[in-house]
Amino acid sequence: MRTVLICHDGARLDQAGLAGWLSSFSDLAGIIVLREPKRRMWRRIKSEVRRSGLLRFADVLAFRAFYRLHLAQRDREWEDAEVSRLANLYPLPNSPPRVCVTSSPNSAEARAFLKELAPDIVLARCKTLLKPEVFSIPAHGTFVLHPGMCPEYRNAHGCFWALANGEPDKVAVTLLRIDAGVDTGPVFGYFGCDFDSVRDSHVVIQTKAVTENLEAIRCKLEEIAAGTAVPIETHGRASAVWGQPRLTKYFSWKFNANRASHANCHPAVP
Repeated sequence: MRTVLICHDGARLDQAGLAGWLSSFSDLAGIIVLREPKRRMWRRIKSEVRRSGLLRFADVLAFRAFYRLHLAQRDREWEDAEVSRLANLYPLPNSPPRVCVTSSPNSAEARAFLKELAPDIVLARCKTLLKPEVFSIPAHGTFVLHPGMCPEYRNAHGCFWALANGEPDKVAVTLLRIDAGVDTGPVFGYFGCDFDSVRDSHVVIQTKAVTENLEAIRCKLEEIAAGTAVPIETHGRASAVWGQPRLTKYFSWKFNANRASHANCHPAVP
């Protein structure tokens, strides 16, 4: 199986961890590293404002400030340990894969790189939606490990919203093949994990759902490459696109998680 990884520059979990993992069971022919211009961030901001409105967007900004001040350092320390663990478990090969540095996975150089390498499977770990002329290049398709259970929790923060909505059974990573929609392609697997809803952030939880299931994901990718994998039927299920995390929803999630934890520690006496 010939593979290509698409990831953002500085995404250590992908560049140091998942790249080595892919190399452990496939021919990782190349990595497309994205260095996005600042205008792309402004485009995402405008999109979020259109979707959420100004009041909810202020809630989004409040969460980002809170995360940076109170959660980011602890999450970085956890990620450091996880990257180190994966790098030791899945070291990169002595002959490193080819690298294409570009501003977008839809750029002309990215398309040319993919066409030249002719991968069987591409694993896309990026925020930008891929165009059909890009995601259709691999023989067996381009896949994402989407944070959240699709189709109920589409978009980039599905795990957060499942927790905020009190649906921990839908906290999982979805392996799906990209199509022309937003997280609407065929689903090939759901991968959950053990997590502490009181202590863990949504970033840690959605990362655990990937890193604790790498061997199961490997098996599914091998089935896909062999042509034996069967998509999971999702017809008729609820489907929704969710935006960025909000501070009010974060506090609601943590309040309910703490209350449930306290109730479990001190059950009511009949």
